[in-house]
Amino acid sequence: MPSAGSTPITGSTSTTDGTLISKRRKLTSVVWNDFDKIIEDGQDYAICKHCKGKLKADSKNGTKHLHGDIMKIYEVEKDKMISYLEKLQSRVAITTDMWTSNQKKGYMAITVHYIDESWLLHHHIVRFVYVPPPHTKEVLSDVLMDFLLDWNMDRKVSTVTVDNCSSNDGMINILVEKLSLSDSLLLNGKIFHMRCAAHVLNLIVKEGLDVIEVEIEKIRESVAYWSATPSRMEKFEDAARQLRIPCTKKLSFDCKTRWNSTYLMLSIAITYKDVFPRLKQREKYYMVVPSEEEWNMAKEICGRLKLFYNITELFSGRNYPTANTFFIKVCEIKEALYDWLICSNDVVKTMAASMLQKFDKYWSGCHIVMAIAAIFDPRYKIKILEFYFPLMYGSEASNEIEKIRGMCYELLSEYQAKSNLGQKTSSYGTSSGSTLLELNYDEQDPLSKFDLFVHSTTGESHTKSELDYYLEESILPRNSNLMF
Repeated sequence: MPSAGSTPITGSTSTTDGTLISKRRKLTSVVWNDFDKIIEDGQDYAICKHCKGKLKADSKNGTKHLHGDIMKIYEVEKDKMISYLEKLQSRVAITTDMWTSNQKKGYMAITVHYIDESWLLHHHIVRFVYVPPPHTKEVLSDVLMDFLLDWNMDRKVSTVTVDNCSSNDGMINILVEKLSLSDSLLLNGKIFHMRCAAHVLNLIVKEGLDVIEVEIEKIRESVAYWSATPSRMEKFEDAARQLRIPCTKKLSFDCKTRWNSTYLMLSIAITYKDVFPRLKQREKYYMVVPSEEEWNMAKEICGRLKLFYNITELFSGRNYPTANTFFIKVCEIKEALYDWLICSNDVVKTMAASMLQKFDKYWSGCHIVMAIAAIFDPRYKIKILEFYFPLMYGSEASNEIEKIRGMCYELLSEYQAKSNLGQKTSSYGTSSGSTLLELNYDEQDPLSKFDLFVHSTTGESHTKSELDYYLEESILPRNSNLMF
């Protein structure tokens, strides 16, 4: 990048009628790369190349003046967004990410997610703020709470999704305590804390890969050796062609903190397994050829991790799968791990046991929101819990299903109370807490005692809510091509 104020470049200026002409000028700031400079009626203006906004750009003001205008625009747009979100009927979900600059400074990116009146999902990064060290739970909670109050979202937030670390867990506890004072959290904060699904999945699989670190080390070293230099890569590809193995993918060295890169490294290396022993005969410095047993282990591990890789791609992709999809995929993961526990391979069994511990630690609470979302998918309803929960909870399945069902009704009651739409219709056409007739014994009517008997034994008539009717209706046919 040219140094500021030193390298002449061709900029754009104009005549008094606004026509652009070329002029030599010195670069004062990279910000000018995004503006065209024009002159109208003797006044300098800068036209944004992106939004076409026109700003005053007198040379004596420089970028400081532009900075002031940009911040004014930001404040105007911020006020518009705050006003829009306040009027929105739905709640707002929040995700946070921590970033580190090249100066080792920490920043928090805050993104809001909401559904508009047309049932379209939106997301916007609304704040990117410096977080002073140390990044303790108190500091993090102060930064996020300051945002919630500044944007008047403390009574509108539904869930907060964060990465999995102890400071974030502590931050959530502090936020729940503060927000509970205003009685604004759904279910008293039971579903406030959400964990990043892709991050949790990464932790679970990494836990399993740690178990087989020794078994795959020679493959990792072999890939590292033959991908280290262009000349070695050329030798490797020549050897592959001699064996008539198509070189469709290059060897890929993994990053140990990202398990999916390890999966890709193994799956690609397996396709070239016959190349490595051939190269051992030609390269005296190549000493670590994987054994047949190690290749077989890698094949089995890759086959079992394919499900996890596909789900990670889904979670991390740009299609933004909704929570009902997450629930099913999480259940598939736990079901797969249980299958691993009963396989004949002791190493795979050990992996599964280790991964299940991580699974239960991080997803024991988050499944509540995902299960509720699945129930409100008309293709699944309670049936999806009745199908998966016996596999996941065994004899406790019924209790877990009733727990989720109860939370659905709690949510319904909360929304009804806040929207003043809590109208129930009696299945008998009368209100449950009132009696139309005053029942007394009548000597002239021989069945009046029967009427008293029926009234005393029946008690309050059963009332049904909209949720009752929804759950009783048949589920809709499932289209496997739909992902929402």
